[in-house]
Amino acid sequence: MSFLSMLYTLLISPLQLLFEVIFSVAYRLIGNAGVSIIFLSIAVNFLVLPLYKRADELQAEEREIQAKMAYRIKRTKQTFKGDERFFMLQEYYRINNYKPVYALKSSASLLLQIPFFIAAYRLLSDMQILQGASFGFIFDLGMEDALFTIGNFPVNVLPILMTLINVVTAIIYTKGHPIKEKIQLYGLAALFLILLYRSPSGLVFYWLLNNVFSLMKNIFKKLKEPKKALYFMLAAFGITIIIFSLLIAETNAKEKTILAISGCLLMLPLTNNYFNSSLTKTKKKTNNKGIFLLGTIFMAVFTGLLIPTNVIGASPAEFIDMYDYKNPMLYVENSLVLSLGFFVLWGGVFYFFSSENIKQLFEMAICIICGCSTIDYMFFGKKLGIISNSLQYDNGLIFSTTEYVVNILSLSLTATVLCAICIYKSSIAKTILLVGTVASASVGFINSKDIVAVYKDYGIMNTIVKESSDKLPEITLSKNGKNVIIFMLDRSIGPQLPYLLKEKPELKGKFDGFTYYPNTISFGSATIFGTPALFGGYEYTPEKINARSQESLESKQNEALKVLPVLFDKNGYKVTVSDPSYAGYKLTPDLSIYDEYPQINKFNLHGQFDLFSNALDGQATSKASEYMEKTLNRNLLCFALMKSAPLLLQESMYNDGLYNKVIEKRKSSDKNSDLDVFKTDSLTQTCISLSKAQGVSLAFLRAYAPVNNLDKITNVSDDSQNTFLMMTSKSAHNYCMLQEPDYTPSVHVDNTAYDVNMIERYTIDGVTMRMDDINQINSYHVNAASLMALGKWFDYLREMGVYDNTRIIIVSDHGARYEQFNRVHETGVDMDLFMPLLLVKEFNQTGFKSSNDLMTNADTPALAVRDIIDNPINPFSGNKIDAHEKKGPLKVFFSDYINIEENHGNVYLPGKWFELQGNPYNIGSWKYLGEK
Repeated sequence: MSFLSMLYTLLISPLQLLFEVIFSVAYRLIGNAGVSIIFLSIAVNFLVLPLYKRADELQAEEREIQAKMAYRIKRTKQTFKGDERFFMLQEYYRINNYKPVYALKSSASLLLQIPFFIAAYRLLSDMQILQGASFGFIFDLGMEDALFTIGNFPVNVLPILMTLINVVTAIIYTKGHPIKEKIQLYGLAALFLILLYRSPSGLVFYWLLNNVFSLMKNIFKKLKEPKKALYFMLAAFGITIIIFSLLIAETNAKEKTILAISGCLLMLPLTNNYFNSSLTKTKKKTNNKGIFLLGTIFMAVFTGLLIPTNVIGASPAEFIDMYDYKNPMLYVENSLVLSLGFFVLWGGVFYFFSSENIKQLFEMAICIICGCSTIDYMFFGKKLGIISNSLQYDNGLIFSTTEYVVNILSLSLTATVLCAICIYKSSIAKTILLVGTVASASVGFINSKDIVAVYKDYGIMNTIVKESSDKLPEITLSKNGKNVIIFMLDRSIGPQLPYLLKEKPELKGKFDGFTYYPNTISFGSATIFGTPALFGGYEYTPEKINARSQESLESKQNEALKVLPVLFDKNGYKVTVSDPSYAGYKLTPDLSIYDEYPQINKFNLHGQFDLFSNALDGQATSKASEYMEKTLNRNLLCFALMKSAPLLLQESMYNDGLYNKVIEKRKSSDKNSDLDVFKTDSLTQTCISLSKAQGVSLAFLRAYAPVNNLDKITNVSDDSQNTFLMMTSKSAHNYCMLQEPDYTPSVHVDNTAYDVNMIERYTIDGVTMRMDDINQINSYHVNAASLMALGKWFDYLREMGVYDNTRIIIVSDHGARYEQFNRVHETGVDMDLFMPLLLVKEFNQTGFKSSNDLMTNADTPALAVRDIIDNPINPFSGNKIDAHEKKGPLKVFFSDYINIEENHGNVYLPGKWFELQGNPYNIGSWKYLGEK
């Protein structure tokens, strides 16, 4: 981060983020951009009112002392010259405890306006949601108002009106002030007129409102009791918020409660003379700046370093983009600087400009915030499921009533204890804050070291990826030889397929020749446990993996991934491997595991396609990478603040994974140009309901694009060379709501009408597949999209004459636990986790059929080599590849330790073991064996 970039992040970015969150919350509740700007202006002006009040006092003090010293300074300048005059003035300043730099006090108000103006300018000038939005006589808040024109010159009324208000304010404010201050304010009014004349009307409208507020503030100062008038204004604003929270139907009960509490807080100054009585009774005799400074530093380190390194450190590889190779610590660096600006810099500014009584409240408040934030992060919201590299939870944020109550009671007790310590034992408070800061920094630095180590470990792979991205990945199939394809569709749920075929009966034609095996199970509940057996066979089930306890999990995973490619290679097949799962025990597969077999064609397709034009271009994904970088730089601190907030606030702060980012919600006029919006702010998805969503998951797009473009990289040869392809895709793993009925990515998903008309598609033979949860719906959508994309590829293979002489196995490593079929074991494990997809097409086979044979995904190697390789032997163990071990009870493994960076020893970390005997759809067929 350059110095200027760091300065901007420290000084301006905290304000810009705060403004965006305020606007986003207002827009979400109100739904009108113009009214949201009004709300933003009111909120910001009330927030900074104490700053401007103190700035005015400083200016008054400066004017008073300047007036007091004016006569003597004038006489000194008239009497003395050169060094003598300089030293005389310096002595005079010393006697009066004055320094020339104090003259900046007269410019305090102006200096404060500059960062607020820059933050508002950057936010509102680029805000897409203002484009085309009208408000009153303003036709487009994203453009200059141009109410009328004189010739070709637009006359913008808002900047002119803003300037007039500025001048009136200056006249009122500077009455009786020196001419220097008057010139300063009039010049400032002229400067803003020049700067904002051609600016978007939304920005000018915001600044006009600020000037109106400033004018009202100066009028209030002329009143006898300005403070009481201010209290009345705050109370009125609070009552408005309370009424608004009760009338807005779109808000849920929790949001109504938060709004009502906020409104009540605004009424406190009037109802109980809040600042001058009840709280100041507990004030100390002197301020303790050390407590406040230590508190702000602790919060900066805690939210800017500790929490970000914890979330990235849990899986650093997920935050490393191999096509835009950057150190994840850059995100932490940005988060830390942003947090320092938020807490230390701007917290310090508010503290400095506060009265002595309010400073004491700040000290007490920062102690309570530090303690409660630690409690929230350490003990609450710990079981929220898997979080993606876009900082979105798979299952969202869901808390029970009990959790809310326990959290509130815990925080109340913590606040009470810390309040007492801060008042009566300030030295203890300092010690606690110092220890907490050192501990947070130490853990953060340890996490950082681990993150950098993983980043460096991926350096060699990045070189390989760069080299491969310059080449055209190619899948070769033969017209006259035999082709064998294993397509591993990660987390594709087998039991969903009949319902998809009911909805899309044309898929049976595209999957002509396939046999569907509904009674298929996996030996593991996640990719880390399910893929070894899938690619290597029964020698690599979790039980057999753990039995080889002298070897690392990484070596056994690599061996399983090499079994079939090496076997087919030795039998004269042209072998291609794409995206082998966890090769090298890395999220981005380490293709070097095949280096000793140079004839094997290997590449990673993930990320090799331009997401926006579907062109094959590995470098084009930098657009998405740039977006993700901006998103993480913004949301990493938002995530930390959310995790350290009370549970009552966390859902609103999380905001469906958007963290109150303002999202473009208007439909593009050109239906085909929807993908262009991905370049801006739609690469994360918010599900508005079970039928509507905004934005598209970047993770899904990156996985789906290669599958949707398989025809572009498939080369058909006329020779008789046999071929083998082993490919993995996560397009069914990365959930996203898609536009029905074609299940295509769209920025604006609305399936309301289709869902109503097609409700019967979810029931077959009296068995209804549950679709009342967003994950159930999204998993079905990506599964449908993936299989439809494969169907398109199969049409291409038919067209090219290589479909009939190709054996195709579509298989997944595991299912999912979303209780779609109510097969939950008494242990709480959803047995759908062990029910993957298995579709097999034999050579020259026709028709689509189902088989009730009991299968496992460990049958895949035996199915692949059947009748084409004589006496197939595992090249690493020397054992025959077959399915004879399927005849007895099948032992499967469940564990929540699914992260390869956590579960990477010689044996899998302890989990639950089950035994299956009989029909996997019958919950009684599953026997719990215990945990080990």
